Amino acid sequence: MAKTKSAYFCQNCGYESPKWMGQCPSCKQWNSFVEEVVEKTSSKVPEWRSTTTTGNAKRANKAAIIHEIVYQDESRILTPDQEFNRVLGGGIVPGSLVLIGGEPGIGKSTLMLQLALSIPQVKTLYISGEESEQQIKMRAERLSQSSKANCYILTETATQNIFKQIETVQPNVIVIDSIQTLHSSQIESAPGSVSQVRECTAELLRFAKETSTPVFIVGHITKDGSIAGPKVLEHMVDTVLQFEGDRHHVYRILRAVKNRFGSASELGIYEMQGSGLREVSNPSEIMISQRDEPVSGVSIAAMLEGMRPMMIEVQALVSNSAFGTAQRSSTGYDTKRLNMLLAVLEKRFGFRLSAQDVFLNIAGGLRVEDPAIDLAVIVAIISSQQDIPIQSNLTFAGEVGLSGEIRAVNRIEQRIQEAEKLGFDGIFISKFNTKGLDAKKYNIAIRPVAKLEDIFSALFG
Repeated sequence: MAKTKSAYFCQNCGYESPKWMGQCPSCKQWNSFVEEVVEKTSSKVPEWRSTTTTGNAKRANKAAIIHEIVYQDESRILTPDQEFNRVLGGGIVPGSLVLIGGEPGIGKSTLMLQLALSIPQVKTLYISGEESEQQIKMRAERLSQSSKANCYILTETATQNIFKQIETVQPNVIVIDSIQTLHSSQIESAPGSVSQVRECTAELLRFAKETSTPVFIVGHITKDGSIAGPKVLEHMVDTVLQFEGDRHHVYRILRAVKNRFGSASELGIYEMQGSGLREVSNPSEIMISQRDEPVSGVSIAAMLEGMRPMMIEVQALVSNSAFGTAQRSSTGYDTKRLNMLLAVLEKRFGFRLSAQDVFLNIAGGLRVEDPAIDLAVIVAIISSQQDIPIQSNLTFAGEVGLSGEIRAVNRIEQRIQEAEKLGFDGIFISKFNTKGLDAKKYNIAIRPVAKLEDIFSALFG
């Protein structure tokens, strides 16, 4: 008979303790320990292992010199979704374990079902612990891709039953929606607890590595935006993807937070429609508004979102304050950095902005952290205050320092190429970015500047 015992687990990081503690010694969180019943089954064989292999002793691994290891470049599974392939690093790697997190209702289940339905040459098993078969069928009909799909649907939460169905179906790709609903018979605790999430993920990890079957796991997130469950969950998987976006906007961003098979700075952009998620191959065109006449307070920034260059529209509005204290409001941009730039304008160049309200907006609902848009933010603010429109064929890329200097930014060549591809006539960059830059090979006027005075004299006279 298996020996059972009770242990205490930290709900934040998964730290295990034989007794309750007020503060977790690992993550320093208070009152995070919860008692769970743990069953130790050292002799029990996982359900997914076949009877032919369990009777044989497993050969122990031996150390090998690195230059003697034979590397085999396995072919990836390419999906019709080019954005998804880019984020994964070029396609689905056999035997990989991918974790996808995001807010409720952001479209995680839609993205995964759309992936399962879009690869008819690959047998896919979609396992749902949250929805019934009829609900999944309704979404598949809305996506209009279920007629030719080679996709099997399973509504189950017990891992032993799931692995039995896996042996029967023999799928090439597995989708779990979601990991918080699964429970293993080896752990006597509620689904979604730290021990259950860790054990179920460990079983899926062993299955993926020993059978070379890629597994996608959908995970819930907490109110602070981190993936629910123990932090060790993100360390166990090969890739962590974050599905972000505002539910009031139609655009979604699939961001790679961790990726063992590619860059962790890639992202994919989607547009949420009634028929599902549509990939956006050129996000710069949708982020820039089309106007018949130039408007003051609008500038275009050449930014990098991860590894991807794009043009975004920065909108600013400066008006006289009706109250004693001026308002500072920004959407999609750090308010503290906005206050810093306003202080630079007032201290170094004499712009009286302390008695004026300043509102800043990044068009398209994006959240931008690239410091290279500082120059475009300042240009938009001064354009709105002076009521002087900026030419729509100009773009800006530069970080602004506290003394008013324009600092160099990274990967300036990609920013210039993106601006050239979209038909811009000129781009303002830092003078310190011109070292080693061959301006003659671009069909766009590169205008290097060193200080904000150079920008003001060129644009506002």
